[in-house]
Amino acid sequence: MTVRVILADDSLLMREGVRQVLDLQPDITVVGSCGDLDELLTAVDDARPDAVVTDVRMPPTGTDEGIRAAARLRSSHPQIGVVVLSQYTNPEYALSLLEQGSAGRAYLLKDTVGEPRQLADAVRAVAAGRSVVDPAVVEALVAVRTPARSPVLASLTPREREVLSLIAQGKSNAAVAAAIFLTERAVEKHINTLFAKLGLTAEPDVNRRVKAVLIHLAEQRTAAG
Repeated sequence: MTVRVILADDSLLMREGVRQVLDLQPDITVVGSCGDLDELLTAVDDARPDAVVTDVRMPPTGTDEGIRAAARLRSSHPQIGVVVLSQYTNPEYALSLLEQGSAGRAYLLKDTVGEPRQLADAVRAVAAGRSVVDPAVVEALVAVRTPARSPVLASLTPREREVLSLIAQGKSNAAVAAAIFLTERAVEKHINTLFAKLGLTAEPDVNRRVKAVLIHLAEQRTAAG
């Protein structure tokens, strides 16, 4: 199966660099290239790609167009994966990207463009509905909450880890409850406990869920590596 991709970045050099990296992959084809948010949304409507690779900041405002594009596509084209490329390790961008669910979303630093396999794997992952977050971004988040080299998830029970895994798939509390045959109230208790164990108590609920997902993804990546 060929993964069809649209690129979006206001820098022509950056777009061409990403194109060259993806052109090396026999199963990935670039079907469009744009320089701003409006062009990207139009190109998606026209080409219906499997995935989008976009800069986090583009015209018209140069702030968070890549994040807003991902949010729009979540509603208009939920089957399209999105890889957001950024030069910023600030985890707040990743939190915004994942706040409506982590499925089919990736947040990578632009240094990844120099690592063809990593970028290509992220494109394949989002096209298949999986998630990827650059380890440097996760480390920036986890570092302020846990001692160095602390096993972040070691204190969670097997049931709490199961609940966290389902949250990472973008499931609501009700959907988690249905998946593991618990009441919604029991799931809420497990979630509040795991939030406390991860040091995510004094935060809005959306941020707590997303940050817990980031920590979960970080552990998965470490285990896989």
